[in-house]
Amino acid sequence: MDLGGRIFELIDMRSFSNLWYWIALAALWSSISHFVLGVPYDMVGRARRHGGQAMEDLNALVHIKTRRTLMVFDTSGVWIVAFLSFLVTLVLVSGFWFGVEFAQATGLLLCPLTLVGWMRLNLSRRIATQGIHGPDLCNAITRNRFYTQLIGMAAVFVTSLWGMYQNMSIGAVH
Repeated sequence: MDLGGRIFELIDMRSFSNLWYWIALAALWSSISHFVLGVPYDMVGRARRHGGQAMEDLNALVHIKTRRTLMVFDTSGVWIVAFLSFLVTLVLVSGFWFGVEFAQATGLLLCPLTLVGWMRLNLSRRIATQGIHGPDLCNAITRNRFYTQLIGMAAVFVTSLWGMYQNMSIGAVH
């Protein structure tokens, strides 16, 4: 057996039985929940507690990130949506029609992330059009974070169930 074959034999390259996949899944959802609109959530708590400069910093940072997000989406949103639609479709068809486990694992990451991205784009639009500032901004970010965490919990649960099913069905074949 060649070196490559020995490495693949030593390290299980199947996604759902690989520890690194589960570490990446946990790190992804932790990061997505902590950074709402690219702003660390601890800034929201600090702005609520202390107000003043902390609230001004939060307002400034959120509005900068919001304008940047909307500028990118307004200039190339059609291409972004087209590319993401193609990518998600490709991954889902490869994974669940053709049975490619890596594509299944990737699809179980991408689908909930697209939902979170859509929610954050809507929040950015609301912030820009309604001029949300101060405590209302903190509430909007907190609400978005809560829904992001709900989606994350559901995604991890579904991924865990699918991963266990895959591991048991592959184990039963061998």
